Amino acid sequence: MNHIGQETAFEVLVKAKALEAQGRSVIHLEIGEPDFDTPGHIVAAAQQALEAGATHYGPGAGLPELRQAVARYLKKWRGLDVDPATVVITPGAKPIMFFAILALINPGDEVMYPDPGFPIYESMARFVGGTPVPMVLREERHFRFDPDEFRSRVTDKTRLIIINSPHNPTGGVLTRADLEAIADVARERDLIVLSDEIYARLLYSGEHVSIATFDGMLQRTVLLDGWSKTWAMTGWRLGFGVFPRELVPHVERLISNSVSCTASFAQEAAISALEGPQDAVDNMRDEFALRRHAIVAGLNALPGVSCLEPEGAFYAFPNITKTGFSSRELADRLLQEAGVACLSGTAFGEYGEGFLRFSYANSLENIQEALQRMRALLASAQPVART
Repeated sequence: MNHIGQETAFEVLVKAKALEAQGRSVIHLEIGEPDFDTPGHIVAAAQQALEAGATHYGPGAGLPELRQAVARYLKKWRGLDVDPATVVITPGAKPIMFFAILALINPGDEVMYPDPGFPIYESMARFVGGTPVPMVLREERHFRFDPDEFRSRVTDKTRLIIINSPHNPTGGVLTRADLEAIADVARERDLIVLSDEIYARLLYSGEHVSIATFDGMLQRTVLLDGWSKTWAMTGWRLGFGVFPRELVPHVERLISNSVSCTASFAQEAAISALEGPQDAVDNMRDEFALRRHAIVAGLNALPGVSCLEPEGAFYAFPNITKTGFSSRELADRLLQEAGVACLSGTAFGEYGEGFLRFSYANSLENIQEALQRMRALLASAQPVART
C-alpha cells in the first residue's frame, strides 16, 4: 500500500469542506467536474429503466446494446470502426486505466506517462511494480512533450505509453505530429498506448484526433473515455474502454474479480447520452469557453503570474514562479487565507512545480471573486524564506 498514491483534488476538497463547516467562504476551483446538471433526457432514461426493472446484474463487459452504441458513437465522433466486442463498460473511467495497467505491466516494466499529468497513471504503475518514466510536458511547447526527448527515454523495458489529450491539468492538446511520433515508436517496438480521451468533446477549436485512427494503431491502443465530463455525469460512474482484442478476456476476468458489472439502469441512460440530443454538450463547452477567457485574462493580470490559454478540458495551469512562492505553499495559503481552493502543480508530478491548477468549472461570478481574493493575497503575503 505504500506504493499507491492519492488524487489530491479529493484531499483538498475535504479540507475545503471542513473550512466551510466552520463558516468560512470557499470558492471551489479544485475539483474537476462540470458544475452543470446531467441533461434531462438522460435522467429520464434512467428513471424509465429503473421503473422497467433494470436493477439486476448485467454482463461484466457491459450491456450489448450499450457496447454497440459506443461503437456507433466512436464511428461518428472519432472516425473509428470499432467492433463492439472490444468495448468494455466500467463504473467510471478510472477502472479502464486500472485494468489496463494490471493486465499489461509486470514488475520492472517501464510505463511512460505525462508529467505533469493525472496522478493515477504514476500511482498505478508503481502499485503493480512497474517503473514510471515521465514524458515531460514543457510550458514553452504549450505543455506538449519533446519528440526527441521522448524517443530517448524509450527502452527495451518500455511496455506501455500513456497519453492524455486534451490534457489534465494543463489543457494542452497533442498535435497530429506529436501523435505520429508516438505511433511510430509504438509500431516499431510493438508497444501498447493507453490513450485517455475523456476530454475529447471539450475542445475549443479544431477536431479531436485519436491516435487509434493512425495506421495499425487501433489494435495496439487502449482508448479510454466515458460520460463524466462530456455529459456532466461524474456521480453516475460510467466509463468505457476499447481494448486490443486479445486483452478483452483478461479485462473481463478483472471485472469479474472486482466490480462484477456496471449498474444496468445507468447503462440504459448512457445509451441516451450517446444517441440523444447533443445540444447540452455544445452549450456547456461554449460556457466553458467564456470562463476560460475570463480566468486566463484574470490570472495574467495578477502580479508574478502568467498563464497560457488552454486548448481543451476546463483547467488553467498558470506559472507562479515569479510570485516567489512554491506551488504547495501558495495553494495552501490561497485555501487557508483567501478561501480559494486550487491544486498545487506538484499534485500532478515533479514537473508541476512552479504551477497551480484551477478548474474553471464554476460560475463566472465565482471565478471573478476568486481572482479578486488572489490579488489581495498576493499583494499582502510574503513567501516563506527558504534556505
